[in-house]
Amino acid sequence: MSWIMNPDGTPQAARTQDAETLVQDPANPKRMVPAKSANQPFLAHKEYRDKQEAAHKAWLKRKEEREEKIAKGEEVGPEERDPTAEVEVGCLGLLKFIVYLLLFLLLAGKFFTGSFLWEYEGKWAQLKTFWPTNQRLFSERLLATFDGTDPDKPIYLAIDGDVYDVSSNPRTYGPGGSYHLMAGVDAARSFGTGCFKTHRTHDLRGLTESEEKGVNHWKNFFANHKSYIKVGKVVHPPIDPQSPIPEHCDPNKAERNAGPKKQTNENQEKAKPLPEVDPNSQTQRQEL
Repeated sequence: MSWIMNPDGTPQAARTQDAETLVQDPANPKRMVPAKSANQPFLAHKEYRDKQEAAHKAWLKRKEEREEKIAKGEEVGPEERDPTAEVEVGCLGLLKFIVYLLLFLLLAGKFFTGSFLWEYEGKWAQLKTFWPTNQRLFSERLLATFDGTDPDKPIYLAIDGDVYDVSSNPRTYGPGGSYHLMAGVDAARSFGTGCFKTHRTHDLRGLTESEEKGVNHWKNFFANHKSYIKVGKVVHPPIDPQSPIPEHCDPNKAERNAGPKKQTNENQEKAKPLPEVDPNSQTQRQEL
């Protein structure tokens, strides 16, 4: 078991002799301490400080000589920087630190997970998210040409005015897909009501609270999806407020979703009973 106590193989006599060597204490020059391994970090730091002090004194001497030459009118070279001065980090140093940190995180992700991005595949890992070069305005007619029937065009879908590229999922939104009716059109109302065939419209009038929550849910779904990228907005003609609200495809479901209707002031006045009148009371006859 001797190798545990002496892993470097140094003879015991030599180790004992080094431990018995006394050197000046860095903290108290009047005291001597043994040069054993436990004291080596402090002794090494003292040696480093001595070298720095010597280098600084040498620099001061060269600086004085340079100033004397300048006073005599002699040519001198560029001023020398103090070799012992601490270098400030600055913007460049901070930028280097950030770059090194990012490289370390990327390499660590590749080492531990096999992916530089730690197996993250969200939309923030795609350059399209940061440089959306294809943001544009669509008319309803133009948007309809991106319904997936043309194999040379991407598949676009709109919800409440926002247009998303869903070409990464042609089995769902392409021809024959379960949600092909949503492609090439802003069918925001159908996302809330579930009437995918009859509510292919952006008209959101008359939706119940639960149906509005459904529309907002799907808006967040497309906005935060890892593969669906927003490509623009669709411009709709204004909706005539006098036009009828689209009827629900399932009346029973519409009744279940509809909450209790609030009475208008006119209905409340009709439902409010009149006060009883005493024909013998002059005050009540004047009030009526």
